[in-house]
Amino acid sequence: MNAVEIEEAVSRLAEAPFDSEEFPFAFLEAFGNKPTTLKRLKSKSGGSNQSDLGGVLQRNNIHVKVCPEGEVTNTLTALRDSAATARYKVKFILATDGKSFEAENLADGEIVACDYPDFHNHFGFFLPLAGITTVKQIRENAFDIKATGRLNRLYVELLKENPEWDKADRREALNHFMARLIFCFFAEDTNIFHSNALFTATIEQMSASDSSNTHEVLSEMFRAMCTPLKDREAAKIRNWADRFPYVNGGLFSGGVAVPRFSKIARSYLLHVGNLDWTKINPDIFGSMIQAVADDEERGALGMHYTSVPNILKVLNPLFLEDLREQLEAAGENARKLLNLRQRIARIRVFDPACGSGNFLVIAYKKMREIEAEINRLRGEGDRKSEIPLTNFRGIELRHFSCEIARLALIIAEYQCDVLYRGPKLALAEFLPLKDDNWITCGNALRLDWLSLCPPTGTGVKVQREDLDLFGEMREVAEIDFENEGGETYICGNPPYLGSTWQSKEQKDDLKLVFDGRTKLWKSLDYVSGWFMKAADYGMQTTSAAAFVSTNSICQGQQVPTLWPLIFETGHEIAFAHTSFKWANLASHNAGVTVVIVGISNHVDKVRYLISVENNGETIAKEAENINAYLVAASNVFVESRREPISLVEKMTYGNKPVDGGYLFVLRDDIPVEDAEAISRYLRPIAGSHDYINGTSRHCLWIRDVDIGAAKSIPFIADRVQKNRANRLASCDESARKLAERAHQFRDIEEARIWSFIVPRHSSENRSFLPVGILDSSFIINDSAFALYDAPLWNMALIASRLHLVWIATVCGKLKTDFRYSNTLGWNTFPVPTLTDQNKADLTRCAEDILLAREHYFPATIADMYDRDRMDTEFPLVREAHDRNDEILERIYIGRRFKNDTERLEKLFELYTKMTSQPALPKKSAKRKTKGEK
Repeated sequence: MNAVEIEEAVSRLAEAPFDSEEFPFAFLEAFGNKPTTLKRLKSKSGGSNQSDLGGVLQRNNIHVKVCPEGEVTNTLTALRDSAATARYKVKFILATDGKSFEAENLADGEIVACDYPDFHNHFGFFLPLAGITTVKQIRENAFDIKATGRLNRLYVELLKENPEWDKADRREALNHFMARLIFCFFAEDTNIFHSNALFTATIEQMSASDSSNTHEVLSEMFRAMCTPLKDREAAKIRNWADRFPYVNGGLFSGGVAVPRFSKIARSYLLHVGNLDWTKINPDIFGSMIQAVADDEERGALGMHYTSVPNILKVLNPLFLEDLREQLEAAGENARKLLNLRQRIARIRVFDPACGSGNFLVIAYKKMREIEAEINRLRGEGDRKSEIPLTNFRGIELRHFSCEIARLALIIAEYQCDVLYRGPKLALAEFLPLKDDNWITCGNALRLDWLSLCPPTGTGVKVQREDLDLFGEMREVAEIDFENEGGETYICGNPPYLGSTWQSKEQKDDLKLVFDGRTKLWKSLDYVSGWFMKAADYGMQTTSAAAFVSTNSICQGQQVPTLWPLIFETGHEIAFAHTSFKWANLASHNAGVTVVIVGISNHVDKVRYLISVENNGETIAKEAENINAYLVAASNVFVESRREPISLVEKMTYGNKPVDGGYLFVLRDDIPVEDAEAISRYLRPIAGSHDYINGTSRHCLWIRDVDIGAAKSIPFIADRVQKNRANRLASCDESARKLAERAHQFRDIEEARIWSFIVPRHSSENRSFLPVGILDSSFIINDSAFALYDAPLWNMALIASRLHLVWIATVCGKLKTDFRYSNTLGWNTFPVPTLTDQNKADLTRCAEDILLAREHYFPATIADMYDRDRMDTEFPLVREAHDRNDEILERIYIGRRFKNDTERLEKLFELYTKMTSQPALPKKSAKRKTKGEK
């Protein structure tokens, strides 16, 4: 269940008649407990209920007791003191008598106490019961969750009643209608309509209870709101609708079509109207409402929005922190304060992927907050704001999102006026709304940003593809920026989309941006287009940009493709937030891993690299330079190399079969009568999956000298002949040439003593790369890399945390898995010169890792290296790796590294030094293998 579904279930429970026996189970059901779980809790014998007070106790979750009237507080104390509460590690205790309701979070001691019918308002308090951990955000925005759920029910019901509105040509009209409703609900509860609950009360009084004329009543109210007062008599506005003020501003112009209502839809409409819309939060409300209108997102209501703290991770270092520092430096100096206020009034904020306007709204509200403090210090507390809404520009592909973005900004402006100037002044200047269209609907990668945000304050060209606030195609006046000469800050959270998931249209978008700059643009993430266009824009303006992005654009092969192009424009990385989870409100949702990168062509000397420590603390570190890998190091681009830059053993691909499967053998396929003869030509073979999961297969491994004897066995002769035919039929010329030795894999590398196997792909849910050792009988196939007969200390290097963070950075990932590369990861890995003692110490570390794994036999690598299980179930493996890291990191810097950021800084420093020196001497000649001719 998601947050919206839980809120609705809790609300239904609070509205239902109180049932003392069923309440504990109904409460747990509202938070997603399954019927089988509830059945076990209810069972009188052998059930899972562990309460020692006659209540209901669910292990590791909650202890609930329904008590006699007036005994709620005493019962909560008894639950707190209960031995079972402590023994079964209960998180929450709850007591109610059907009149009062009290609960406590035992982790932090926070208490909820309210009348029973009101407990649904505290649903966010209990969300950990449903496995939702981003509780604070939901509790702070509980109204938005509730309003979204109610609007969704209304929206779905209207589509049932008006199926023709569910078609593409009418769906926009329904979305526009919903936006009008939102404004009316907000306006009637904030006195914008000069009468409390005017909109909802009018619907209730003037529409028939059977809903037959509800659409007509709404249409007449909308007609009144788009008709100036002086024209109403001529327009013959009904008396009951004439009470509504003139709103217009594009909000109610362009037609007043309204869908028909069923009795249920009318009931939902009134229910939504009866919510307290003064609590609307435009910071995130736009995204919530967008989910109502989006088929794909409606199934995940309440799960998708960009939280305010995450938005501020972009806006604070981009420009808000600088404004606050200027405010502090100004003190009470009236002239400095005035200069800062004038600067703020000229700032443009531009989000070229604005969605429902979250970034723009937060930027506007924070700037108003600073302006209000300036006015207070200057003794001008009720001064009208000089920050124009039209300086907050956006581009968005979806029409409804554009409309909601404008509406969210309008609501934010009104709320700021109420907060900083008072309700009277706010109301006096709010209506009619301005008929401005400053959010452009279109494709940001195809539009000219300079035409929407020109270097000077004039010459703004609104695209003719744009529509007015409610979708009417019309001639739109060009809206120039107010207040000449300001800087522009570009920000946002553009769509990511790796190359595999891009549509043809999106590929064409990237081609338009990158064609002629690089031939490798097809491998870039979609978000790269926004970075490139921001850099191009910055060449013509005084601007800086910062975007949220998947961390893949700062890893692997995308780095040397994208970032040289950006740096060539004169831009540098001004600040960056290294990888963190951009979590949303989904239950058990890990979130996508993102970075935030700020670029500018006028960077101050000091840059800031922001990261999250292992303990969860966020730190900002000063850096002289931040490179494209988001490391405080020089601007280097790690490219593939044929040979290692360090004195380590060579790593090669495993053996590629090119056999159509005919050289792989299942034991069950072997004829019993020839089993012993065939076994002489069988070898165990392992790839990444086999090694990690503890399985192996077998293959035919026939040396040239043995081919005659081997082919005398019919089973082998048949397999060899089929492989020969398979290769001859191939369209690959190199495969056809291999038909001459159809008894062998394409590659025939093997070890004399042992092989190190390095999987090409490894789950990100591992703290170390799962390198292993196999005896000389094993063949390694091409789903893994191999080091043949290498000294054990090489394994210690590969198994280290240092190597993992290097691989994750320079090789990148496949989806969320680490993607290993011998030429890009191993050959570039910088290792200081090792003494004999260093090698001996690392050899012992590798042995200890192998012994620790052996201790837990038959557990697999997949078992032992699962991050969630390693510490608790396989502590010896963790301890062996920790010792390995301790030894290796002391070789690098004489102590343990504090974090991965520090590890990468040292590695890039060493890499730069080693690659600027003459090449290392060549190693000894390549050894011959047992399989060579």
